[in-house]
Amino acid sequence: MKKLIFLLVMTLQFSYAQELALVRKEGLFGYISKDGSFAIKCKFKNAKNFSEGLAAFEDNKKWGFINTKGEVVISSNFDDVKYFNSGVCIVLQNKKWSYINKKGEVLNAPASDKVYDFESGVAFIKQGKKAGLINSKMEVILEPKYDVIKSFENGFARVRNNDRWGIIDKTGKVVVDIIYDEIGNYYKNTTWVKNGAVFGLVVNNKFTVIEGADKVWDFLSQDITYARKNDKVGFVDLKGKWVIEPKFDKVKAFSKGLAPVLVGKKWGFINLKGEIVIEPVYADAEVFSADGFAPVKENNWGFINEKGKLVIPTQYGITAGGIFSLFKEDEKGFVNGVARVKNEDKWGFLKPDGTVLGNQWFENAEPFQK
Repeated sequence: MKKLIFLLVMTLQFSYAQELALVRKEGLFGYISKDGSFAIKCKFKNAKNFSEGLAAFEDNKKWGFINTKGEVVISSNFDDVKYFNSGVCIVLQNKKWSYINKKGEVLNAPASDKVYDFESGVAFIKQGKKAGLINSKMEVILEPKYDVIKSFENGFARVRNNDRWGIIDKTGKVVVDIIYDEIGNYYKNTTWVKNGAVFGLVVNNKFTVIEGADKVWDFLSQDITYARKNDKVGFVDLKGKWVIEPKFDKVKAFSKGLAPVLVGKKWGFINLKGEIVIEPVYADAEVFSADGFAPVKENNWGFINEKGKLVIPTQYGITAGGIFSLFKEDEKGFVNGVARVKNEDKWGFLKPDGTVLGNQWFENAEPFQK
């Protein structure tokens, strides 16, 4: 039992140590860990975020990759590089974009007019005016047949043909018929659509009208999304029923059972019954993160907890992601225990108790990535 506990602790420590943040100090780039210490000292003139355990660095105008120990694992032979996803990265060499694996080997990809990044195991190929899909083994899994394929989210992508939209999965199977004028993301077998002049939901590929709606937003982390009716915004559930009547001028998504709403000129928060539970006193507000904190703004940004208590004063700047950020999931505020913030002209990370990670500020700091 002790051996099992030891192995579990070591596994957690290893996983924890792999999450690093790119920072710049005195003009050079390095990486810090979640305890605030330098995992890789600032020694690079240019570098990028980690992705799948590797980070790009520039040496003498050529790019290569290091691991989380700072060891060079792919020599700097490339004119430009992007990020690893599904074990594959796009690189530029001799004026040609191509794919490499984590050994730095160039992969033989199917013919495409442009080289696209991988997302969740697939990448687009384009031949003429049509788009298809390949997998990380460089196999065609969907012949080019669509006018547009949008980015995959949770294994599903919006597709368009002849000005009609539908949804496919990563195998290319159609899960929502390609017959709609507009379409949203796919969440629990459900998406919002515009069908002619009418908005509604498609649930298990069956269309249901949302009474009176003239705009609908994507479902995010909860089984409720916002929609507009007669210039006011409320919320509908996965069945397309109004569960909070449209009475607000502006709202944002529910998370942790709370949603920001604009009342007059101030933002507060409502619960799932539509009741105001955090008074509208802020100039702006963002959704609650998984960590249970929401950014709120007076002149600058601070953070409240789920009870509405201001736990970090409104004295910081915040933004989603960063200048080198690559992930659509980047959130404003706390993500996995830290919040990337700006203090005057410096960047750093706050902990939930309001202290600064490592008691350090940097010329730039990017979100923690693995």
